[in-house]
Amino acid sequence: MITSTVTTNAIIPGAERINVYLPFLKGKAVAVFANPTSTVGKTHLVDTLLHLGVKIVKIFGPEHGFRGDADAGEEVNDAKDHKTGIPVVSLYGAHHKPSAADLKDVDVLVFDLQDVGCRFYTYINSMQDFLEAALENHKPLLLLDRPNPNGFYVDGPILDLKFKSGVGRQPIPVVYGMTMGEYAMMLLGEKWVSKEASDINAYNITTQPTTDTPFHFLVIKCQNYTHKSKYVLPVMPSPNLKTMQSIYLYPSTCFFEGTVLSEGRGTDQPFQIFGHPSLPKNLFAFTPQPNAGAKSSKCFYQQCYGWKIDGTNEQILKIVDNKIQLRFLIDAYTLFPGKDSFFLKTNYINKLAGNDQLQQQIKDGKTAAQIRESWQPGLTAFKAIRKKYLLYTDFE
Repeated sequence: MITSTVTTNAIIPGAERINVYLPFLKGKAVAVFANPTSTVGKTHLVDTLLHLGVKIVKIFGPEHGFRGDADAGEEVNDAKDHKTGIPVVSLYGAHHKPSAADLKDVDVLVFDLQDVGCRFYTYINSMQDFLEAALENHKPLLLLDRPNPNGFYVDGPILDLKFKSGVGRQPIPVVYGMTMGEYAMMLLGEKWVSKEASDINAYNITTQPTTDTPFHFLVIKCQNYTHKSKYVLPVMPSPNLKTMQSIYLYPSTCFFEGTVLSEGRGTDQPFQIFGHPSLPKNLFAFTPQPNAGAKSSKCFYQQCYGWKIDGTNEQILKIVDNKIQLRFLIDAYTLFPGKDSFFLKTNYINKLAGNDQLQQQIKDGKTAAQIRESWQPGLTAFKAIRKKYLLYTDFE
């Protein structure tokens, strides 16, 4: 569990602003898209709403499941929630988008997931599918916004749509510096959603609907949050992001998923530990093994050698330095004895990068500065788009 420090100007996520959105739910049949991060204080959103008399008829769950106990990429089946008895429809199993049948008995949809602000992370894709389904089926959607723990910078290569996949769907950088609410506004404003969804005037930036005024989509904003904030999550967002340190390092170290190296799954510090049995034995030693959050992964039961990036939140933030740190990947490639086998033959690295340039740049011995320079035109163009949809004061 990640702890949070409460201050007089504490950031208040959208879910905790109950008085703002509860009137939209009273007397309605409600469906909630949620997981363990969907909390109001220390109580789950679903339990909170049920206690307040809201009629929840259905729960939708993302990757890792509604209760958050499924592996990364593991298909999750439909079930009944063991605590409430409410039907849970998995949107990371047989289908990723609610169907018309799923929504037939629903009046209002609520979305509340904690994102980590990285294009690899699948929750933004889940949100897009949910948003499109709401608009296509003419169901109003309330998005309860949450702070982005990596929302204080923008960096990385822009995804080339030729490399569109489950870990990258839109032409955005790896670190996009937006909350879920802001990202949803961009999806709608740039018409990156389905044609059926785009044909609906889903929002009006200048006005707020009331309970007497029909709406298609509404973001319940956070209070006291800006893109300069360093928000400490109260609940870990997924089984292999266990600490704030791992969340800060994730945009840099997730690239190891496209290599033969272990990215630390099966250790107590995924994405802070990475290495391989073939690397020099004078490096940090570890042996990944199956655990509840990583039932299968690379290098299990093998003695690996590599790196452990550890420290306080402040120390890790200094290491990250508001940018993707390519030196981890470059150093590992430089020391790896079999250069031809460093990247997975599936070219998964290209999906993570959103292009086939990063892999080649590493192979060509380009420096981090040279690689970063190649990102700049795309980042400049993206930042101009991003500015149009910000709901909170920016970091620059």
